[in-house]
Amino acid sequence: MPSVSQIAENIVRREGGYVNDPNDPGGATNHGVTLATLKRLGLDVNSDGVITNLDVRALSEAQAVMIFTRHYFEAPGLGKLPVSVQASVFDMYVNAGSNAVTILQKLLNNMGMEVGVDGLIGPETVRAAARANRLAPNYLKDAYGIERRNYYYHLGDIRKSLRKFARRKDGGKGGWIVRAENFIARRFWLTDAQHRERTRSWV
Repeated sequence: MPSVSQIAENIVRREGGYVNDPNDPGGATNHGVTLATLKRLGLDVNSDGVITNLDVRALSEAQAVMIFTRHYFEAPGLGKLPVSVQASVFDMYVNAGSNAVTILQKLLNNMGMEVGVDGLIGPETVRAAARANRLAPNYLKDAYGIERRNYYYHLGDIRKSLRKFARRKDGGKGGWIVRAENFIARRFWLTDAQHRERTRSWV
């Protein structure tokens, strides 16, 4: 398995550079790090005494990797999860915060492991994830990735403004769906036709 830093570097590459899309709930983003994150962590990147979009623009890739490693992997305790799902949960945590853990907890419940759905990685979740991985070592990673994909489609179902992140203008798979499927075995990828059918009701 790649190191945590390598996984973080891959996330930074996937996230890309500075973007300030008014439809993105995260607001201004650079290398996947939002203005809200910089404010929450008190990181005045350009040292001008205030934290604004200018700090987001000034953020380096190395700083983004450090933020992700410390605050999105180590702080929530992702290293306690089975290695098979760490990269995918880490990537999702960067993209959707504690929803990454909520998705896992719901999946574990669907697999018969009774855990609280609170978005926190406590002893109960750690034990259930380890047990699920032992019982289905070749299943958990793909199952989690599929649930991520379902989560993104659901966001598109309920929020029209977010559909462009799951479906391109030409109707093909958007960035969110491609991102989820990066962590799923190819045999579980949706075909273009299946994706178009899934999003057919979107206008």
